Amino acid sequence: MKLSKSTLYTLGFSAAVLGLVATYQTTNPSRVTGSQLDTLYANLSEEQKRSPKYAGAGLTVAEGLEANLFAHEPVITNPTNIDVDHRGRVWVCEAYNYRPAITGNPTHAEGDRIMILEDTDGDGKSDKQKIFYQGPEINAPLGILVMGNRVLVSQSPYVWLLTDTNGDDKADKREVIFQGIKGEQHDHGMHAFVFGPDGKLYFNFGNEGGQLLDGKGQPVVDKNGKALDFKKNRMGMVFRCDPDFTNVEILGNNFRNNFEVAIDSYGTMWQSDNDDDGNKGVRINYVMPYGNYGYQDELTGAGWRANRTNMEEEIPLRHWHLNDPGVVPNLLQTGAGSPTGMVVYEGRMLPQRFQDQMIHCDAGPNVVRAYPVKKEGAGYTATIANVLEGTRDQWFRPSDVCVAPDGSLIVADWYDPGVGGHQARDQNRGRIYRVAPANTAYRIPKVDATTPEGAVEALQNPNMSVRYMAWNALFGIGTKAVPQLEKLYNNESANPRMRARALWLLSKIQGKSSPSLEKALKETNPDLRITALRATLELPGDPTPTISRLADDADPQVRRECALALHNLQTQGAADIWAKLAQEYDGKDRWYLEALGIGAEGQWDRFFTAWLKTAGENPIENAADRDIVWRARTKESIPMLASLAGDASVSLKERLRYFRAFDFNPGGKEKSEALLKMMGGDVENQDELNKLILRHLDPDFVKKSPQAMSSLQKLLDATYGTSEYIELVNRYGVPSENKRLLELAMQKPYEGLGRDAGRILLSQGGAPLVWATLKGKDTGKAAAALASIRSVGS
Repeated sequence: MKLSKSTLYTLGFSAAVLGLVATYQTTNPSRVTGSQLDTLYANLSEEQKRSPKYAGAGLTVAEGLEANLFAHEPVITNPTNIDVDHRGRVWVCEAYNYRPAITGNPTHAEGDRIMILEDTDGDGKSDKQKIFYQGPEINAPLGILVMGNRVLVSQSPYVWLLTDTNGDDKADKREVIFQGIKGEQHDHGMHAFVFGPDGKLYFNFGNEGGQLLDGKGQPVVDKNGKALDFKKNRMGMVFRCDPDFTNVEILGNNFRNNFEVAIDSYGTMWQSDNDDDGNKGVRINYVMPYGNYGYQDELTGAGWRANRTNMEEEIPLRHWHLNDPGVVPNLLQTGAGSPTGMVVYEGRMLPQRFQDQMIHCDAGPNVVRAYPVKKEGAGYTATIANVLEGTRDQWFRPSDVCVAPDGSLIVADWYDPGVGGHQARDQNRGRIYRVAPANTAYRIPKVDATTPEGAVEALQNPNMSVRYMAWNALFGIGTKAVPQLEKLYNNESANPRMRARALWLLSKIQGKSSPSLEKALKETNPDLRITALRATLELPGDPTPTISRLADDADPQVRRECALALHNLQTQGAADIWAKLAQEYDGKDRWYLEALGIGAEGQWDRFFTAWLKTAGENPIENAADRDIVWRARTKESIPMLASLAGDASVSLKERLRYFRAFDFNPGGKEKSEALLKMMGGDVENQDELNKLILRHLDPDFVKKSPQAMSSLQKLLDATYGTSEYIELVNRYGVPSENKRLLELAMQKPYEGLGRDAGRILLSQGGAPLVWATLKGKDTGKAAAALASIRSVGS
């Protein structure tokens, strides 16, 4: 990127530095290049580099854009999350009081602040600041959503609703909406709320969240009046609720630290997620409703390091259990990082490559990125396009990004030499940038939501707060707003995302009788057909006829949505629809396969039976059918699964996936008997096969089977002194091995193997053996035995 002298002025260089540029250009008439700018920036003092005056000079901005400071310290410090209201004002959550127990940093006794920053003259710089709320209970909030005169602030263990009742930009009323959320003073706790195109609120928490209670401290219930299941659903989760905070749903689970969910106009959800630090597994996800995203073992809750059959070879992939049936694939893995805020940019001010794409902050590598997405089968592929990068200034730590009403980007910068849950080395700095094409004034369009015409125009704004006002105004106007909404929806030359926004409202106002819903089911654009199905699912009544109509759709993404729509649908025809959708699986598209799995959850027996009727004489003849058997969770699939796992004509490595699938099958005795039958074979690698089978047999079954116990003893003898031996004894509980466990514990008391042996020995009644050794005459053995159990804690 080449930079003109005027651009350098914009970036904040002093006259002295510009003098260097001028000197250079007298001998070289070309513009200053990025590498030459690197040299100029390097010549600044450390104090100058940290100064807001030179803030923009440390950044590399995408071609066609420039980044200018909207606000900076001392007006604000440590911004964690932002929102931009319909007037273009930037609302900021500050976090001076961030994790003092870990950082040792001082705190403000009066609490952190919720700030309002305003640009009154359109020059793209804040010149008016207000404190909307400050209180000792506000300590490092991680989320904010502005809804007119009401503001949601997220900070474990609470979600607060702050209301300005008299219009003075001060919160007069504070209510607890949700509470009991774990992760207080932890960035893996409660995160921001966002407003969806369906008029609902979407939000998430990281893997510290754990639970959700209502404002009265009672368990939150879903639309069926049932408490949310926080045992089946684990770790980080995505939620949706009605505008009054009722009818809460869990839309995805098993993330690590999913920082902020982003919703596009079709209702598709996108997120980032952080890996266990240092494993280069940061990921971007399309959030398939009701999906499991694999941070922990779905069955046991074990971490990704725990040994399992068919583990992925690379740690960044292994981290997410991607080889397990029932885990939704990742859209993109971006390596190491500290991912934070995200938005879907549906404005038109930025260059085309950023339009209708996710834009995301990753504070670790100092970058704001877009992830241009393309459809691929029932899923997507994505690439990376940087918007803003701290190429020269590594203190640039983008924490959140929002879209202003004029279509420009507003980016919050935590600005700190460190990043992560335990790092906050500079408490006195923080910045807000506006990113827009060069020389673009900050002009906020007027919003008039009092008429249907004005509200429909506002509904198409790229800013969430404007859309919130417009959506609620149109919904309040009701049937009188229908003509204007239909005018937008029926305009086939209009942006289909804007048509989708109109469709959502028409469905809410008119219900299933909406002519626009009927028309949308026949649209040539598959995204509009998907939107129509999603809108139908949110309306009262049986959605089965609509799902059935679309089940033959030529587009795999529409069929994916049909499969997802069957989730928990108990109607008569659901199984036959699923079987039809399963017949369209191509044996390659993991997204489609996992959508089928989500649709069949809780109803595998009847869905799989319906599929078998259509699968022909040999249900495992082709790759697609074999995948469905692999994904199935019904005892009816066990004979086929056993046939695949025991097929000696296929390499054992290729069959590992089927052995792993046994773990997820609820077949009970039938499953164990099928595995046991394979142990009696006489193939070339039978011992290796038996070892594998024993990892998947039910321990109680093994103890009652002489054949299984005989095979287990052979393996224990063959693997004694290894980690495999420890794993087998631990899994099956074999008290007859206590003497050998004691010997192993004394041989290697300071190694993990010896400590594990001592722990297992005590857990299965071996304490008398240990006492006898401790009281014996051999003081060396006594010391070793004691050393091996020193960390047991018993």
